[in-house]
Amino acid sequence: MWNEFIHERENAVVQEVYPHGIHAAIAAALGSDDEIDVSTATLDEPEHGLPTSRLDAADVLIWWGHKAHGQVSDDVVERVVARVHQGMGLIVLHSGHFAKVFRRLMGTPCSLRWREAGERERLWVINRSHPIVQGVGPSIELPNAEMYGEPFLVPEPMETVFVSWFEGGEVFRSGLTYQRGAGRIFYFRPGHETYPIYHNPAIQTVLRNAVHWAHNPSRPWTDVADAPNVPVDAAPEKISARGPSLHRPGEAGLR
Repeated sequence: MWNEFIHERENAVVQEVYPHGIHAAIAAALGSDDEIDVSTATLDEPEHGLPTSRLDAADVLIWWGHKAHGQVSDDVVERVVARVHQGMGLIVLHSGHFAKVFRRLMGTPCSLRWREAGERERLWVINRSHPIVQGVGPSIELPNAEMYGEPFLVPEPMETVFVSWFEGGEVFRSGLTYQRGAGRIFYFRPGHETYPIYHNPAIQTVLRNAVHWAHNPSRPWTDVADAPNVPVDAAPEKISARGPSLHRPGEAGLR
């Protein structure tokens, strides 16, 4: 569970809601599931708490960021993206839509409309048989939330799991699934830091379900990014080289 852990230390309202940090609240909720072994990392740790060894051992990474997207090291971003391609699951929460990691994996602006007015939000479940929504019911009601509104500039997802309606009239695709390489990605909108959303039992259920859904039990696809130059004599069927070639046999390709 990764959190930039800034608002909780700088803002009295957020500190009251999450005295030990958003990461601690979510970790506690996940830890109630005996099948989930959870640990936390924050921005101010060396390598943001995400060295290669730790990411290599991780099955799923949950990401919460807001104020300090630009402070996240590009080296760490590429490290996380590579692990997702290899099969690590990624769950991006709320304002993490602007995180470098998410924008890198989406390849789009990931922009949206927003309003901070403490209005009511109802998250409607779209597919009640989806593993992420088991135990939730037809909808989740949040008495106070920050509005996110369409258009949400992300690629078309594999599935839309939740659609939110806000008291002010806007709607938003609040739960989206993706696959990048061997890694599953779930974007989940709720979580503005001034409201106790991560203390909500239904939200906690969704997070636990999402971890199980995002987990890939297969061995990491460590050479997923390789692009080898396959020799003629290694072709599945016998062939002869014909015509000129830009590259010498065995020479690496251009990137």
